[in-house]
Amino acid sequence: MKLLITGGAGFIGSAVVRRAIGLGHRVVNIDVLTYAANLDNVAGVAGGPGYAFEQADICDGEVMAAVIERHQPDAIVHVAAETHNDRAIENPLLFVQSNIVGTAVLLEAARAYWSALTGERRARFRFVHVSTDEVFGALGEDGAFDEASPYDPSSPYSASKAAADHLVRAWGRTFGLPVALTNCANNYGPFQFPEKLIPTVVSRALEGRSIPVYGQGQQVRDWLHVDDHADAILTVLDKGRLGETYLIGGEGTRRNIDLVRTLCAHLDRISPSNHPYADNITFVEDRPGHDWRYAIDASKIRRELGWTPKVELDAGLEGVVRWYVENQDWWRALRERGHTSERLGLIRS
Repeated sequence: MKLLITGGAGFIGSAVVRRAIGLGHRVVNIDVLTYAANLDNVAGVAGGPGYAFEQADICDGEVMAAVIERHQPDAIVHVAAETHNDRAIENPLLFVQSNIVGTAVLLEAARAYWSALTGERRARFRFVHVSTDEVFGALGEDGAFDEASPYDPSSPYSASKAAADHLVRAWGRTFGLPVALTNCANNYGPFQFPEKLIPTVVSRALEGRSIPVYGQGQQVRDWLHVDDHADAILTVLDKGRLGETYLIGGEGTRRNIDLVRTLCAHLDRISPSNHPYADNITFVEDRPGHDWRYAIDASKIRRELGWTPKVELDAGLEGVVRWYVENQDWWRALRERGHTSERLGLIRS
């Protein structure tokens, strides 16, 4: 197939690009190249004949229509989004524009293109929308999200993704656009921009800086390796039922403080310092609207599509620590561009 993948220079999008190329698909990578995008993330596949790149903004309807018409994709995998909760607190309207308006614009461009298709090409077209478990809000001490969980977003980021989810379903129900949706757990892995928890911990530790943990680190997250996530997305594209939602989890729930201590222990073995890295853990003011616990029941995608995660959490964490240690040029270049990993997202009067 020829896939048009939005946000393909970002963390999750680039993993989908790499996986799709590895499976033999042709890929058109659409990315506006915001601060978190990095074409180095796809350098390993960019030279091949099955890859094309378009620097374009999903909020620009004319450009999206032209790109789609030019490349004639068999499917669109919509990954592009602003994703960092702390940045959403500081600039919520940016998230509204990118995640809500951008999704609506892309849906309209896709609908116009699909409506003009005929025969087998029309029948096989798909629009897969990639979203987050954060749209469901917070869990209590037990239970897990599933496809029937009610929406209850807590932050400007999760609210913008919830709105995008609803738009995708509406375009499917109203216009018949062949859509499928996914909601995933917290992702980790190589090439993650060093503002999220895991690369922040590892990069700051290697720099000898403090390791900030929000509140007391008691929040619980379900962790999913990005390569497993990419595989799940393409499984939904290949086998998923139209109009359906599939939750994707990594079967790896852990308190934030325990995750941070595990990362420090891996660093102690892989890149020893003159003192334990955990000595640099510092508890800081919690993030406003910080959800207590996430966990995913991924039994539907396992039962219906035969997908299960392959990367066990502890092995995955050791692997990602090793990657950041061995690829310091990648994230230190981002430091030189001004991304210093300082605190964002506090509400100030």
